[in-house]
Amino acid sequence: MAQNSEDNGLRLDKWLWAARFFKTRSMAAKAVNGGKVHLNGSRVKAARNVAEGDNLTITVGVAEFHVTVLGLCQYRRPAKEARQLYVESEESIKNREEQRETRKMFNAGFTAPSHKPSKRDRRKIKSFTRKDD
Repeated sequence: MAQNSEDNGLRLDKWLWAARFFKTRSMAAKAVNGGKVHLNGSRVKAARNVAEGDNLTITVGVAEFHVTVLGLCQYRRPAKEARQLYVESEESIKNREEQRETRKMFNAGFTAPSHKPSKRDRRKIKSFTRKDD
């Protein structure tokens, strides 16, 4: 039976780990079971086999990847080799770039304070944020 599953493909969580979408296989399995990964448009479990030509939608943090599986590998290889296991759609790349620019513009006006607030500063903050009832 194990040989038959090898012929059909590779476990989804193992492929996600080998393709470097997740740092550990257990993180990949949690993402799949949590609904962050869809195979050919449907929600699946981590033990589901992936084959060449399958379409995956992977959500990692705020980024969403739409990829097509080009190859299978049981082992985690260097990043250059891992990128050869899949091809990302042009629309997916464009959407991620737009999201990155939006986040960049949103955070553009924020400047982190150079030091912790002093006791006097904390009193000013507290008096400013205190609501009068």
